[in-house]
Amino acid sequence: MNATNAIFYILVLIMSVVIHEVSHGFMAERFGDKTARFAGRLTLNPLKHLDWIGSVLLPGLLVITGSPFLFGWAKPVPYNPNNLSNRKWGTIAVASAGVLANFFLALFFGLILRFSLGANVPAGFDFIISSIVIVNLGLGLFNLIPVPPLDGSKILFNLLPNTFSHIIRFVEAYSFIFLIVFIVFFSNYLYPILTFLFHLITGLAI
Repeated sequence: MNATNAIFYILVLIMSVVIHEVSHGFMAERFGDKTARFAGRLTLNPLKHLDWIGSVLLPGLLVITGSPFLFGWAKPVPYNPNNLSNRKWGTIAVASAGVLANFFLALFFGLILRFSLGANVPAGFDFIISSIVIVNLGLGLFNLIPVPPLDGSKILFNLLPNTFSHIIRFVEAYSFIFLIVFIVFFSNYLYPILTFLFHLITGLAI
């Protein structure tokens, strides 16, 4: 991948994680918590959300090394679960909002790509739209991993009965180790799922 394409990929990733985080904040507000609004985080201004490691350094390293799976993160949008009108389902909804936002973007742009096949489109159109679809599918899948602090853990842990509380506390205590192990040894297993979903939506192969 040349430098221009790599920079574009990273920019798409940054805006996608921003939309992901803002979606959390808006959903929390729907359930009665305005923490994100008071913190000035309900904005698409990327400077309010950037985490220089997760939004720039890590994605850049993955692009440079030719990783088949691109992911990253922004600074989490704050919310207070105690302010939610329904703590259990509010937490699940807040966690799900970011993932669903990424999948919606992937579906929206993927269908644009599908219906533009064979049309007279500008040079680079397919690459631009494909990049948006791939990045958002990757983010959605990555955030569904049930390891803290990813959204998948908040969804799963709030669905599990109280008898799993000791297991949840153990996973939370060593979440950083679990997450690193997954990234290093298992993240490539998400790639076949990504390629399947990309083909399902766009009718194209990566």
